[in-house]
Amino acid sequence: QLVESGGDSVQPGASLTLSCTATAFPSDKYCIGWFRQAPGKEREGVALISMKHGTTFYADSVKDRFAASRDNATNTAYLTMSGLKPEDTATYYCASAYAPEPGPLWAQYYYSSWGQGTQVTVSS
Repeated sequence: QLVESGGDSVQPGASLTLSCTATAFPSDKYCIGWFRQAPGKEREGVALISMKHGTTFYADSVKDRFAASRDNATNTAYLTMSGLKPEDTATYYCASAYAPEPGPLWAQYYYSSWGQGTQVTVSS
């Protein structure tokens, strides 16, 4: 089970950090994916992180603005978002996929567990 937190309403240019805590992982051979869904749009992947290796992947739309990180001691993944834009407004989800080696697991069918989602609104 994944529990997310950190969503908020912020102004353009602000920073925000989302957290995703797993109640239990059998090992660290997992990838945490960060996805978002804006109203009327399909859910899209924005960042991935290998819990074992720390390897990250980013969508072009967020590269250089978003940073994924993790704390294996607490089974928590983070998504730090900076330079937020109105187009970043969406419900953000984290999800876990078994991944013994890091890789660009963008396809959502890889992910077996999903968080409840947290709302991020960027508006002036």
